[in-house]
Amino acid sequence: MYPETGTTKADVLAYYAAVAPVLIPAARNRPATRKRWVHGVGTAGAPGEMFFQKNLDHSAPGWVPRAAITHKERTIQYPLVNDSATLTWLAQIASLEIHVPQWRVDSHGNALPPDRLVLDLDPGEGAGLAECVEVAKLARTILQDVGLDPVPVTSGSKGIHLYAALDGSQSSDQISDFAHELARALEADHPDLAVSDMKKTLRTGKVLVDWSQNNAAKTTIVPYSLRGRHHPTVAAPRTWRELGSASLQHLDYHEVMKRVAAGKEPFAPISGGASTGGHGTGGRASDYGPDHREDLGSGGRAGGSRAEDSPKEAGDGGDADPRLDLYRTKRDKAATPEPFTAERHLAGKDGETLRETFVIQEHHASRLHYDFRLERDGVLVSWALPKGVPTTGTKNHLAVQTEDHPMDYADFEGTIPKGQYGAGTVTIWDRGHYECEKWIAGKEVIATLTGEEGGGLGGTRRFALIHTGQGNDQWLIHLMDPQGSRKGHAGPGRAVETAESDTADTDRADSDTAERDTADADTDAGTANPPPPGDVSEFSPMLASSGTLADLPDKDWQYELKWDGVRALIVGDATKIRLISRNGNDMSASYPELTDRSCWPEQDFVADGEIIAVGRGGRSDFGLLQGRMKLTKAADVAKVQTSIPVKLMLFDLLSDAGEDLRGLRLSERRKRLDAFFRPSACPVELSFVIDGDAAHILESAAELGLEGIMAKRTDGRYVGQRSRSWLKLKVERTQEVVVGGWRPGKGGRQDSVGSLLLGVPDGAKLRYVGRVGSGFSTRELKELRQQLDALPRKTSPFRDVPHADAADAHWVSAKLVGEVTFGDWTGSGKLRHPVWRGWRLDKTPSDVVVEPAAGS
Repeated sequence: MYPETGTTKADVLAYYAAVAPVLIPAARNRPATRKRWVHGVGTAGAPGEMFFQKNLDHSAPGWVPRAAITHKERTIQYPLVNDSATLTWLAQIASLEIHVPQWRVDSHGNALPPDRLVLDLDPGEGAGLAECVEVAKLARTILQDVGLDPVPVTSGSKGIHLYAALDGSQSSDQISDFAHELARALEADHPDLAVSDMKKTLRTGKVLVDWSQNNAAKTTIVPYSLRGRHHPTVAAPRTWRELGSASLQHLDYHEVMKRVAAGKEPFAPISGGASTGGHGTGGRASDYGPDHREDLGSGGRAGGSRAEDSPKEAGDGGDADPRLDLYRTKRDKAATPEPFTAERHLAGKDGETLRETFVIQEHHASRLHYDFRLERDGVLVSWALPKGVPTTGTKNHLAVQTEDHPMDYADFEGTIPKGQYGAGTVTIWDRGHYECEKWIAGKEVIATLTGEEGGGLGGTRRFALIHTGQGNDQWLIHLMDPQGSRKGHAGPGRAVETAESDTADTDRADSDTAERDTADADTDAGTANPPPPGDVSEFSPMLASSGTLADLPDKDWQYELKWDGVRALIVGDATKIRLISRNGNDMSASYPELTDRSCWPEQDFVADGEIIAVGRGGRSDFGLLQGRMKLTKAADVAKVQTSIPVKLMLFDLLSDAGEDLRGLRLSERRKRLDAFFRPSACPVELSFVIDGDAAHILESAAELGLEGIMAKRTDGRYVGQRSRSWLKLKVERTQEVVVGGWRPGKGGRQDSVGSLLLGVPDGAKLRYVGRVGSGFSTRELKELRQQLDALPRKTSPFRDVPHADAADAHWVSAKLVGEVTFGDWTGSGKLRHPVWRGWRLDKTPSDVVVEPAAGS
């Protein structure tokens, strides 16, 4: 790369790896222009070819963070040097010099006001570094008089860059005017030494005080960047004591590496240090002539927003971070339990990992919505999802970007008092870490989220967030295929074009109110017409989360019995009734006694309920229902209708005569359900609401031998996904499991199955939770081998199976879901005394989550 010194690309890569902890804070969140020498810098007699590059190539890795900057006639995507991976990639493509402006972009892709001032002291012919030092000292005195403490950087080319940190309260134009006046003052007081005019004829023997790089459209080489000169010099931050040395020289990369290794970082007062968010730095456009002076576009606009209209940003994500100004202005710190700090989450952060924190919170404000938050540069970048997290790739949901939140909000659960911004209850729906695949500030984000066991995501999910181009806050969120799958290669843009979307035409949202009051963000929730009942793709069942009595702190709940059966959406049109399972299968043929059109109201509708088998004493019997679940032929169903009678227990109404009711509170939907239902000859009943104390109701359910009760928030909206608005409180502990193998039986079961090996999803594998060998009926034992022999695989689908259980195991593809009862979880995470209950044909492995331990 540098022929005269024999410096190779390996040396360049090693250098940038060594200085990454100090260079990245100086460059973070600043759109980077690159000067590239793909064949090396050459020699004095044969200089290498150099070219500027602004826009990222299509071949750039998706994980490179970037910002879309709007110029007068086009939008360009610039990389953001926010992590060592990106810095290494830039070095790999021979981007020897990295140039950045004096302003940054925020998480919305908007340009922030400048947070530093730069003076480029450029010696003319007959002047040198010594004269630059004299001017630097004079400029330092003036800057100190106005409260600024500058840091010098020897540019690695000819002169010195002088930086001072700003508070972000003024625009680029204001800072540029100030720098211009300072340059003129130096010229007036020291006409034989300093000049503020860029004409080369006026610069002989003097130092040009180049103030122009404070213009929002200009860039300067970032401190610690290499220079593309014949020797590998560096734009190196220095101390004022060093500037006083008569032997002051520019530093090469070896010397800078030694300084960094020794802990010397003079630029920390400007950049905030290696662990905080980004300030950029020096270099000068005049080093490569006026024709090549880099222009970021008129006014420094990013994402279509003026810098002076954007919030301030500091970078620590804590109580004083200006990026959180909007967050703080909306909240009374003395009146709300919400956090204002980042103390817990930023302790020990190095800012270099691609695995960052996420949290999704269920927020019962004036309207139920979900808050989707991704950690980015020390804050939680946040979106409000009025219709929840998408559960299918065929439907995009509206996402309204809101103000950044402090990092400690990732742990927040509680009640925001009435009268306060966002009054209502906040609970954590899921949280964990994510891997960023692409982040274009203000334009597009692709990330793979891995949640907690038992969380609402149900494992790992890949999402794309895409700005709609309407307003600053209107986005769509799309559930993508896992990375590497064939469909996933189409990319999020294509997915959004083809999938049905909640567009801004039907979901208008205001960024100031959408997160807290989704009446604005979801205006069609109670009035929009749903698709015809023949198309149920719009409707997904709302799922309950496991809970305990400790989760019921207030009285805004209604209680019903937990019916031990199979979930069904009932879809009625003018001619027929259909029963749709929670995974979208049509179950109508299995339960013809429930689909007589004359037993139902005449209008189109969509209702929700549970199909149960009526056992002894009139109680629901899930084991008995197994005899109906697999039957589809009319003759087979007719044979067992008398011996296995079923009922449908209705508990919700989603659509009535073309009116979508899902945006209504549960209390209002229940009134509509009561008016909708009419007794008939069909075995259809209302799931009755039970008055009283939850503890007493649960105790009574135990005495009656029932599975448990359902607690539902009376102000909750119907969302087609798992929610803590519905809690299931169980008497008998049950766990859904995925079958991953089986062991042969002995004695009378030697030709059948002795036990099933069970697991729960844990990433790409199953976590082994034990084996079950009891609870099977004779009929089930006969069918088990046939079912399992159809799904053989050579290797174990589990992460860790004890040798004793694996010794004679037959492995099967992890496709079948069953359910067991059990006593408790062991300390090693196994099921204690599991007993088989039956198959869950209505569920897939991705639906399986770990039920919490008793009392948790």
